[in-house]
Amino acid sequence: MESVGSGSTLETSLAGSPLITVPEVMYSSGDISQAVEASVNDLICVMLGGWAMTRKTAFIYDEAMSRHQLRGDHPMRPVRLQHTFDLLSAYGAFDQNTSQLVPPRPACEEELSWFHTDEYIQAVKSFSHGLFEYDMNRFNFSTHGDNPAFLGMFEAAALSTGGTLVAAEMVAQKQVDVAFNISGGLHHAAPDHTSGFCVFNDPALAVMYFLSKGWKVAYVDIDAHHGDGVQNAFFDDPRVLTVSVHESGRFIFPGTGHADEVGKGSGLGYAVNLPLYPYTGDDIYLESFAEVVPPLLRAFAPDVLVTQLGIDTYHSDPLTHLQVTTRGYVEAVREFAKLANAGMPWLAMGGGGYDLSAVARGWTLAYGVMLDVEWPDALPASLVEQVGDGTLRDSTTPSIPDDVRLDARRYADDSVEQIKERVFPTHSL
Repeated sequence: MESVGSGSTLETSLAGSPLITVPEVMYSSGDISQAVEASVNDLICVMLGGWAMTRKTAFIYDEAMSRHQLRGDHPMRPVRLQHTFDLLSAYGAFDQNTSQLVPPRPACEEELSWFHTDEYIQAVKSFSHGLFEYDMNRFNFSTHGDNPAFLGMFEAAALSTGGTLVAAEMVAQKQVDVAFNISGGLHHAAPDHTSGFCVFNDPALAVMYFLSKGWKVAYVDIDAHHGDGVQNAFFDDPRVLTVSVHESGRFIFPGTGHADEVGKGSGLGYAVNLPLYPYTGDDIYLESFAEVVPPLLRAFAPDVLVTQLGIDTYHSDPLTHLQVTTRGYVEAVREFAKLANAGMPWLAMGGGGYDLSAVARGWTLAYGVMLDVEWPDALPASLVEQVGDGTLRDSTTPSIPDDVRLDARRYADDSVEQIKERVFPTHSL
C-alpha cells in the first residue's frame, strides 16, 4: 500500500483480482492511521460484496465412500453420503464453474501413523480382513457396541481419511479456496483405539499436515458431540486453537468438553469448549456461538481454518437433543464463510448426523454457502421420496417449553462467561 498524503490515492492489488482504488481524500498527517484503517475497511467491503465470493471449491466424493456398513442396526449409515451427493447433483452443484468434484485416495499407513500407533493400524487391518490376531476389546472394538469391527473396515476408513488429506493438500497448494469432505470429521478416534463410530481421526491428521507446513491452525467443531480426539491431540500446543460447540457431556457421549477444559502447559488457553444444554434451540445457540467463536478466530488469526460440520445438532436427530434447525446450522456455517471471503483457506469435513434427511439437506446447504449459491427451497422431484421433509430448509421451528428454554439460557450464559474468564485473556480479549 502506498503512503498516504494530501490528495493521494490508496491502491491495493490482490492476487487474481482487479486493482482496487479507494477514492481520493485529503488527510492531515495526524489522520494517516485513520486513512489506512478506512481504506482497509473499504477493501474488505469490496471483498465481501464482489469478486471474493467467487472462491474456488472442491467437493471430495466417490460412491465407494458410501458402500460399507458398520452393522445393520447401527445409527451411522454411510448411505447418507450418497444421499447428499445425489441432492447436490440434482441442484447442479457440480456444474458450477467454481466447483470441482474430486475423488478421494486411500490414506497410506505412513500418513495414518502421524497420529495412530502402528499396532492399532495393524489391528484395524486384521479385523478388516476377518482375522482376529488381536484382542478387539483392547482397541475398543466389539460385535454389538458402538464400534463394531466389520469386513473392509480398514479400506473404508483409509479412504475417508485420504479424502480429508486430499482436501488439505488442495487447500495448502492453493488449488482451491475451500474443500469439503463429507465423509470425514471422525473426531473421536484416539491414537490407539476406536471411539464414537470413528476408526481413524482424519481431522487430527489434517491439522498435523498443516502444522508440517508451518501453518497456525484453527479447528472449529460444531458437531453435537464434543471433539475430544482432536482436542486431546493438541491440548498443549499453542499452534492449534481447538473450539468445540456441542451438547454438554453431562448429557451425552463422550462426557467431556466442559468449559474448564482449556488446554495445558504452553497450550493453556488454546482449547475452547462451549457446552450447551439439551433443547437449546437456534437463537440461544447462535447467540452463544457469536459471543465466542468469531472473536477468538479474529484474535488467533490462523493461517488456515479447519471445521467439522456435524449435523447431529438437528432437532430430529435420534442421538442428540440440541433442537437446532437448518437455519441455525447454516448461520453458523456462514460465519466460517466470512473468513474464507476474506482470503482464509478453509478445509471442511462432515461428521455426525443420524437423521438421513437432515444430513443430506444440511450438507447441501453448507456446500451452497461455500459456493455462495442459494439452492431453491423446493426439493428436486426425483429426490423428494429419498430426502423427505418436503423442502430443503426447515419451514417450522421446534417448540421448546419456557422453563426448558430458561434453563438452556442460563447454561449457555454460564459456559460463555467461563470461556471469557478462562480463555479470552490469553488472546487479549
